[in-house]
Amino acid sequence: MRYFIHFAYNGTHYHGWQFQPNASSIQETLNKSLSVLLNSTINVMGAGRTDTGVHASEMYGHFDFESPIDVPVLVHKLNSFLPKDIAVFDIIHVHDDAHCRFDATKRTYEYHINTVKNPFLEGLSWYMNQKLDIDLMNEAAKILLKHTDFQCFSKVNTDVTTFDCTIFEAYWKKENSKLIFTISANRFLRNMVRAIVGTLVNIGLHKISLEDFENIIASKSREKAGFSVPAHGLYLTEIKYDYIIK
Repeated sequence: MRYFIHFAYNGTHYHGWQFQPNASSIQETLNKSLSVLLNSTINVMGAGRTDTGVHASEMYGHFDFESPIDVPVLVHKLNSFLPKDIAVFDIIHVHDDAHCRFDATKRTYEYHINTVKNPFLEGLSWYMNQKLDIDLMNEAAKILLKHTDFQCFSKVNTDVTTFDCTIFEAYWKKENSKLIFTISANRFLRNMVRAIVGTLVNIGLHKISLEDFENIIASKSREKAGFSVPAHGLYLTEIKYDYIIK
């Protein structure tokens, strides 16, 4: 029987989602907890692979187990057993061919910048006190929707077969002293959001123009795009499936 697990985590103390030898990961932590509580070897497949230090306010994984699960009981036990920086919301029985990664139709990320030093946002937002031209950054964000090849924002030497992504929305908004960038797409390349944000910040600082931004995308060169912003400001906030109703 296949189950989806709906959860969230603060990624500060983890080396990303994916299992790594000699490093703590979200995947390994979930695997161990589920294996102990279900008295069986459980391997959770994740809907995405967040990098070291990246957070997720919404994440899905799937795993297989031979018997029906008492969902409320297991969710309660998991939340008692797991570290405080991982929370499980629900476990959902799905059809046997359901796949949390390949069946996702939309993913949404947010990047948080705080413009005023705030100790309570340390590790949860990128502190940057330089003045940014948000209107110009939003003009640049609209340009993303006209393109599909985002090789310039991808890590080099990655194992993907295509750099094509369909971006549904991309925009900045100001909330008091915070700037939040929201971007949704059918898929994302490795490091893509952090590289996009770094390039948009360069636009906001008037270091590059909108024309430069168009040329960067056309170049397909990671060297021409902007810097990769720190991981701790990035959040995976939503994953959509056609067959899950929340």
